[in-house]
Amino acid sequence: MRWKDLPQENCSLARTLAVVGDRWTLLVLRDCFLGVRRFEEFERSLKIARRVLSERLALLVAENILTRVPYQDAPPRYEYRLTEMGLELYPAILSLVHWGDKHYAGGKGPPVVHTHLKCGQDFRSVLSCSECGEAVTAREVRARVTTLASPIRSRKAARRSPSKSTRARA
Repeated sequence: MRWKDLPQENCSLARTLAVVGDRWTLLVLRDCFLGVRRFEEFERSLKIARRVLSERLALLVAENILTRVPYQDAPPRYEYRLTEMGLELYPAILSLVHWGDKHYAGGKGPPVVHTHLKCGQDFRSVLSCSECGEAVTAREVRARVTTLASPIRSRKAARRSPSKSTRARA
């Protein structure tokens, strides 16, 4: 599969990666969630080439993840703000951050700690079931393909659909 073909794939992850799967894009999003808004701030924070930054910001605006908001008239200048669609990426970004804190922070601990404003406690992200509220792990989920899945993916998933005994071994 070629990178340029991802948007046409019949896979939600592939189509998502076509938009946010680039390392610079993820770092731009990280900075957005940390309050960075202006081109020069992104450039300074990321030490990224202007052309690359322009391309990533333009893609995020085109995909309605960010919006450009004017903050100065003469000369015209814009800042970038997360849209509702962009804000919905927060759980995914936070999960990646917390995974990195666990596996790559080393003995020093995480460089950023997240505090839940309602209870005042530092927390780590947990995936939970929307129906029962229990924490969910990879071993406790079974994926079912729908009629919308490609025939190839459907056949592969059917062959890999774990029985109760294989799920426990995974």
